[in-house]
Amino acid sequence: MKSAFKNLSGNKHSIDIGLLVAVIICSVISTLLIYSISKSGISSGEGVGDSYWQTQLFSMILGIGVAILLSFVDYRKLVKLWFIYTPIALALVALTFTSLGYQRAGADDKAWLKLGSFQFQPSEVLKIVFILTFAYHLSRDEEDMNKPFHMLLLCLHAAVPLAIVGMQGDYGTAIVFAVIFVFMICSAKISWKYMVIAPFVIAAGVAAMWFFALSDFHKKRVLILFHPGTDPDYIEYQQDLGLAALKSGGVFGKGLFADAEEYIYVPEIHNDFIFTYAGQVFGFVGSVGILIILAYICLKIFANSHITRDRLGKFICIGSFGMIFAHCVMNIGMVLKAAPVIGVPLPFMSAGGTAMVSMYAVIGIVLSTYSHRAVTYNVFYDDNDEI
Repeated sequence: MKSAFKNLSGNKHSIDIGLLVAVIICSVISTLLIYSISKSGISSGEGVGDSYWQTQLFSMILGIGVAILLSFVDYRKLVKLWFIYTPIALALVALTFTSLGYQRAGADDKAWLKLGSFQFQPSEVLKIVFILTFAYHLSRDEEDMNKPFHMLLLCLHAAVPLAIVGMQGDYGTAIVFAVIFVFMICSAKISWKYMVIAPFVIAAGVAAMWFFALSDFHKKRVLILFHPGTDPDYIEYQQDLGLAALKSGGVFGKGLFADAEEYIYVPEIHNDFIFTYAGQVFGFVGSVGILIILAYICLKIFANSHITRDRLGKFICIGSFGMIFAHCVMNIGMVLKAAPVIGVPLPFMSAGGTAMVSMYAVIGIVLSTYSHRAVTYNVFYDDNDEI
């Protein structure tokens, strides 16, 4: 089937239907899971009521609208407005260091703003802004990027948001920023000399963070991965419950809306550990299915980076791929006890309106690079799959 929207100028507007449908499927599954959690009573200790699934549903609908709207906006014009949205994003993050800053129950970081009953995480917006501004920076400076001064400016560009969220104590988001930076700069014309130096710089950065930034509690979260079962402070308790929950689902799962006694309760089961509930509900088969959809989303964005109109579009897609890929790997690794618990949500799955809408905004920008591309060929499908 081939159809098309038309923009205000009358030109055909194609949308990457495969990518959009994949993220909608994840969002629908997420809303069903959170609805089931609220109705089963498994989360009574965390108070996950109807407002959670309603927020998720509203955020999904809003996110779809945002994504489609952004697909009509030429990304080349959007990045040139950096002087408007960058100060706003930085100001919002700065407010978390004031009395408006809020630390959610069970969280290690003060990374939220709370206005009445409304909670908002500014770093989610900062991720999008960083992808846009850094892509613009790279596209304009790529030919000179291997000159020391220009490379220093690129590194400083990345260091600013990374340092800010690190000061919040949100080390998971700081790692996401670092991954985005690495993927984007490696996709540019970087010299092999920097590639040789990079491992040593990264090692030095990790060492500095270990000795001067991380608290003893955060260090224990990492060390326990290498010495499971030797945790006197029960730091691995949540991950052990998560693994038990995943195993309890068997091959085909227990289904939705069972009694609370049928499920194993895991703290933050509606949020960072929602994959453990998916495992209980859908079993091994359903869990693998969710991973396949998430992998498709990541690979589709990466594939789209090869058909964009210009280098700017490519860098935007690579940065978006890096962000979603980092979230998926870190969250699933956390659930499988292959990574420490650092509070990184699973894209389009974990509860949270800010995260949901911001992820859709990223997809919308990727859709913009697809819609305004010069080349129509796609490795996943041909033009007959456009809408």
